[in-house]
This record gives sequence, C-alpha cells and structure tokens, in this order.
Amino acid sequence: MAEPSPPPTAAGARRLARGCWSALWDYETPKVVVVRNRRLGVVYRAVQLLILLYFVWYVFIVQKSYQDSETGPESSVITKVKGITTSEHKVWDVEEYVKPPEGGSVFSIITRVEITPSQALGTCPESMRVSNATCHSDSDCEAGALDMLGNGPRTGRCVPYYHGAARTCEVAGWCPVEDGASVSHFLGGMAPNFTILIKNSIHYPKFQFSKGNIADRRDGYLKRCTFDERADPYCPIFKLGFVVERAGENFTELAHTGGVIGVIINWNCDLDLPASECNPKYSFRRLDPKHIPASSGYNFRFAKYYKANGSTTRTLIKAYGVRIDVIVHGQAGKFSLIPTVINLATALTSIGVGSFLCDWILLTFMNKNKVYSHKKFDKVCTPVRSSASWPVTLAMVLGQAPPPPCTADQSPSPPMGQAGCSRGEGQS
Repeated sequence: MAEPSPPPTAAGARRLARGCWSALWDYETPKVVVVRNRRLGVVYRAVQLLILLYFVWYVFIVQKSYQDSETGPESSVITKVKGITTSEHKVWDVEEYVKPPEGGSVFSIITRVEITPSQALGTCPESMRVSNATCHSDSDCEAGALDMLGNGPRTGRCVPYYHGAARTCEVAGWCPVEDGASVSHFLGGMAPNFTILIKNSIHYPKFQFSKGNIADRRDGYLKRCTFDERADPYCPIFKLGFVVERAGENFTELAHTGGVIGVIINWNCDLDLPASECNPKYSFRRLDPKHIPASSGYNFRFAKYYKANGSTTRTLIKAYGVRIDVIVHGQAGKFSLIPTVINLATALTSIGVGSFLCDWILLTFMNKNKVYSHKKFDKVCTPVRSSASWPVTLAMVLGQAPPPPCTADQSPSPPMGQAGCSRGEGQS
C-alpha cells in the first residue's frame, strides 16, 4: 500500500525554507538607465560639483574635519600689576590700589575712592538715601526699627542732618555714616600707565601638548618690553590704558564709574604644524552693560580698622575701579584616521543626492508620454491570488515556485528566463 503524500502545508514550508536559503546567496545589482539629455546632465554635474566643493573647502579645509579635536584647555593664570599714582596729598602704590593682591585671573585696579574717616560705634543721623529716614519729630522714628539698606537700628529720636536744615532718624552703628562725611579722591591721573603682566600656560591632555605665553629668554627681556602684536607677541605686559582703549572705552569716564574689562586669550592650535605655529591671540572687550544704568559700573567697599586708647575706629572706603577678568579658551586639533574616514564616507554618500534630484526632475517635469517611466521601471504580470497556503504563495514571490499563468486581461508575459510576477525598479 503506497504511503500517503505529505500534506500541502508541510511541502510548502519545505519549499519556503529552501527558497530562503537559496535567496540568501543571491547577488543583486541595480539596473542603470542612461538618459542622453544635456540639460539634465548639466544639473546633475552641477549638484555633484557643489556637494564636492562644500566638503573639500568647508568641511575639510575650513572646519578641518579630518582632525581629532579638544576644546577647553587646562589653564593657569598669574597676574602682576606695577605702578604708582597720586591723589590729593597722598601717594598710592600697588599694595593699596590692587584688590585682591594674590595675582589671580580676576582682580581690580582702584581708580577712585570715597573715604569716610574715623568711624566709631555710636549714634548719629541716618543717611537721607535710606527710605523713610527723613522725619519731623520723634514720633516719625520707631525705636528698634531696622532697615536692611540702612546703617543700623533706629533709636527713636529725630535729629538734625549733617548739613542743611533736614532732619533724619537717629541710628546706632558706625558713625558718621558714609554719606555724611565721605571725601572723594581720584587716582586715575597716572593709572593709564600702570602695567599688567599676565602669565598664562595651557595644556591639552589629549595630545599631551603644553605651552606658555612668555618667550623663553634669559636676558631680562620682560623688564624692557611691552606687548606688541607683531614685534613682541610673547611679551604679555599690557598698559592699563592700552587695555581700556582696545576695549573701545574712554579711560577717564571708566575710572570715575568703574567697569569690567575682559582680556580674552585664545589658543587655537593646529598640532599638525610645528609648535611655533601655536600662538595666543588677545582680544579685549567690556563685559558689564554700560548702557543699562542699573547694572553698569563697578564698585565695592572695604574698611581699615585701628585701635587707640582702648577704642576701635575704622576708615570706610568705597572704591571704584577697573575689574580685569582674564578668560582663556581655545581648541586644538590633530590628524586622526577615524574622523577622516567618516567624513569621506559622508561626502561620497552625499554625492548621490544629485541622482535623487535628477530622478525627481526627470519623472516629474520631463516624463512626456511616460517614456522615461517605461525605461526606468520593468513591469511584469502580477500573480493571480491562489487558494494555496501562505508558504506556497511566499515561495512563488521569492521565485522558488513556478508562477501561475497570467490571465487574458493582463500584460504580456515577460521574456523567457524571467520567472515570477513582480515590479522591479532600475536606477538612473
């Protein structure tokens, strides 16, 4: 007795498995259609040329995308100011007009002071600048009331002001208050000639590259030079007047109101070149917004304390000056194979945009009578839906089973040797 034949589903599954295994080792190649149209050819080559110029000039030459890069170098800044100036009956040296004296990347040079001498703890009239400080009688002054912008708690008395006919509430604190007895001194007469030495060294750890901004000379070079961008780029000694001028400011105005000036040191280094080509570039600009009165200018207060005959007194100083912020940044780059390969691959891939654009123009604006569509796309008959199970249908689509015959109303049969009914797209 003959063995029963396997069910159609199992046979179809085996054919599907054989078809998938066979298709795994197939090689496919696109069909190339050559369109002899000069206008379209000019567009195609123009797009390719633009893409090529973009990658060659901007990506590789300007951006140096063939390099591995590092931003934000490790940096050290040491500063030193020298010079003397005078005010009314007084000589000021570095120890008095530079704050803080440690020589860091941020420091202030005092150009004007308002001095309130001989303050002692006691009672005195409150400043008229404090809100609700003026009064007509003691009932206007609440005892113990404290204003955070004032100079001390109120005693409850209304007393005459330091000058004029006005009266203010009495406070307990350091007396006299600043507005009542301060004296202004201008230090800016000789300040433009102050010299500022800025020592800066940087290090790029990724490339193990270090460099400083001072020339390696031992002949007393720094004692007789000042910065010149062309003649002495490695003499980082700047005159204060030069810094303010390069920042576009008027020194006399800045000395009275104070301000913040940024000294920006930029280290952009191409490490494919010799180390001598890696040089610092200096720029200067004002950092505080001078056109906004509420936030322009720069001042601070400090006091000097004295003790005599068992009592403590102090001199309060409100200082206006030029604050210098030394800011260091930069970027270093060196040839690396990985970014070079990545950007080359991107460039070659992007050239294919020309083909996509020309295909769109060809099929959208130049496809009269569907001439180009018939050349670009191969059309063969689609398979008739079979009642067979899905493995058999999938095997026929993969070309591993004979296709069913086309019906009479379908397109003509494909040429001999083309099995399967599908639609294939060529590449122009």
